[in-house]
Amino acid sequence: MLGDRAKVTLLVRVAPEDAFRIFTEEIDGWWRSGMKFRMGRDRSVVHLEPKLGGRLFESFRSPSGVERILETGVITTWDPPKRVVFDWRAANFAPDEKTEVEVLFEPTRSGTHVTVIHRGWAKIRADHPARHGEDMRKFTRTLAAWWGDLMTSLRIRVEGD
Repeated sequence: MLGDRAKVTLLVRVAPEDAFRIFTEEIDGWWRSGMKFRMGRDRSVVHLEPKLGGRLFESFRSPSGVERILETGVITTWDPPKRVVFDWRAANFAPDEKTEVEVLFEPTRSGTHVTVIHRGWAKIRADHPARHGEDMRKFTRTLAAWWGDLMTSLRIRVEGD
């Protein structure tokens, strides 16, 4: 459904193979820290298992010292260096709730367009806490800005700015 997605595209000045590798293998190096982006804030590590069925998860120690694992997604399409798709679940989603993130790596003359499409929010009830009380249009703009922040970090990591 077109209205229930956020889409962000950026150009990185490396080949698709490098952009894909850094996105997947170095995810903890570019995924921003802090409450807005991580459950474990600054003391967590973001992992992506690079394979079909691999997990996207965050590991961190609770204040009491217990290691916690928060699984955010499962890879449903693994097509290096062109595409990766994973289910996405916020920490407060019910077991049957999920959205989908698709990441495309398209070659250009000067590098690679990396496009993130996060869709499936129409299946998540309007009053869900993950939607922050926003109507779909405002929420998807907020979500696009959130992904835009992350993609800026990816570009900085990839290009070494």
